[in-house]
Amino acid sequence: MKLGRREALKVGVGAGVLAVTAPAIVQAQAPLKLPLSTVWPDGNFHTINCKRFAEEVKKATSGAVDIEVKSGGQLGFKGPEQLRAVRDGLVPMADILNIQQVGDEPMFGIEGIPFLVGNSDELKVLHKHIRPEFEKIALKNNQTILYTVPWPTQYLHLKVKAETVDGLKNVKIRVPDKNSQDMCSAIGMAPALIPWGETIAALSSGAVAGVSTSAVSGVDGKFWEFLKFFHATNHQWSSQIVTINNDTWKKIGPANQKAMVDLARKLEPEFWASSLEADKNSAKRLTEGGMQLVVPPAAMMDGLRKRTANMLADFMKRVPASEKPIKAYLVEMKRA
Repeated sequence: MKLGRREALKVGVGAGVLAVTAPAIVQAQAPLKLPLSTVWPDGNFHTINCKRFAEEVKKATSGAVDIEVKSGGQLGFKGPEQLRAVRDGLVPMADILNIQQVGDEPMFGIEGIPFLVGNSDELKVLHKHIRPEFEKIALKNNQTILYTVPWPTQYLHLKVKAETVDGLKNVKIRVPDKNSQDMCSAIGMAPALIPWGETIAALSSGAVAGVSTSAVSGVDGKFWEFLKFFHATNHQWSSQIVTINNDTWKKIGPANQKAMVDLARKLEPEFWASSLEADKNSAKRLTEGGMQLVVPPAAMMDGLRKRTANMLADFMKRVPASEKPIKAYLVEMKRA
């Protein structure tokens, strides 16, 4: 049963208030219980990472901080609501998909600029330049970033096989964010902006005939029950950002704060590696389920890049704060 937002607030913060206001002897006995909201199911590698972090935090703090991962959206918050939920203290922690927060913070859409990043090594360079900006955004929204983990490469999961840009024309496709929506419109598709929690229903009803997402999400959604092909267009990137509400953060002692920060720094590279592994495993599972991996011809990829080329300049114009980190990234990648 899903908890409403107010119930989530009571569950998430109640134990924290008790731990802060109780006498020292009780405080030592009762851990600070912190629900962590995520929309992804238990089998998703991001959720597995969250649980690993929670286990390690509990050990490192001798049980003083007890993070409880609430998977599958069970606390009632949809993906685009996660940033606000932590900001407003409705839940103390969340695993937030950055590109879904662009309605509140447009800068979080920077990874979703089509073809800005070609592989995970390039993404690491981009993160070097944008992480400080993300930290500022988190602080403005009353939270602290603990770690970030990218999704693997993105695919176009479709009922039809497309080997030209025109082969995508008018295909109704679910997209997770505005950049994806603009990209799919530019290449002639018919995009619909739909949260993950409503995607399977949209596929089942025929409201969409495709999904722009990772192979990992394809496995989560058992896309082989609805779709036939997944196209390795590698058109965009996105990341999950695990944050903690700053009012909650202040209730954690300095030593335990340091332990959590140190753990996040230590585990983040491992979590990035798990993303690459999850992509390989998930692509294999999709093919085992009956879907066919399509490697788009070079001419098709050139066409996709040309039709979306203006989106980089448009993003920098729309989000002026993005210009400096993007240009620094392009210089480092020798693409300026």
